[in-house]
Amino acid sequence: MNRTEFERLREHIYRESGIYYEDNKLYYVEKRVDQQMEKHGFSDFTAYLGALRFDRTGRMWQELLNSLTVNETYFFREYDQLKCLAEEVIPMWKAEAAERGRIRLWCAGCSSGEEAYTLAIIMQEMVGEEVQWEIEATDINTEVLARAKKGIYSHYAVRQVPDVYFKKYFTTVGENYAVSPSVRKYVKFAQLNLMDDAAMRNMKGFQAIFCRNVLIYFDDFSRRRVAMQFYQALEPKGYVFLGHSESMSRISTLFKPARFRNAIIYQK
Repeated sequence: MNRTEFERLREHIYRESGIYYEDNKLYYVEKRVDQQMEKHGFSDFTAYLGALRFDRTGRMWQELLNSLTVNETYFFREYDQLKCLAEEVIPMWKAEAAERGRIRLWCAGCSSGEEAYTLAIIMQEMVGEEVQWEIEATDINTEVLARAKKGIYSHYAVRQVPDVYFKKYFTTVGENYAVSPSVRKYVKFAQLNLMDDAAMRNMKGFQAIFCRNVLIYFDDFSRRRVAMQFYQALEPKGYVFLGHSESMSRISTLFKPARFRNAIIYQK
């Protein structure tokens, strides 16, 4: 794939998903496109791109998207923010439970489910049955969502789970580890494109949105568009958790930084 072909495909990916690949990602994209072209019997890039654009089933596009959007993650990643949630944010929610009702969290860009289940473990430990709660977990990649629904992970994925939680919420399955049904029941997985305005408008009533290390793959325009949708999806005073290297202040003025002992998060 030459530079011009890369730019044509990049524009298509961006228009459909909001994901923007910088020039230095040419090799990353090229390798995955080559695999898809071989799988579908194409030797000419222009013919492949044309088929991709006009494939009414959407299967070729989804398969390419799945190959491009596999993001490595693991349980209890970026621990300080999770500690902030557990020790500082959840106690506030519990104190307001009588007027707030159930607690709803959204894990946006959940990949293969490690973060969503981490949040479920924390909620189970800190809230339990005292207040109704649930977690919506979404991703654009159908393959990682299928893995998330199975809830089975390698040693690498669970290596940072605190021992007390590991013994309580995981069972050994061969060389892997399965998440306990006691937390899986609280997490609902679904496919969602963050650039799909109609679908995004259906996401509403959340106390917090976790979208960590996802918007780094978007350009400024797409980040602002997603931030606007997050604002609409949150309850008043709801929170957005971004990755450590991300800042909502550089994306949108809709949210104010909220400084806690363990982390800075962003509040509606």
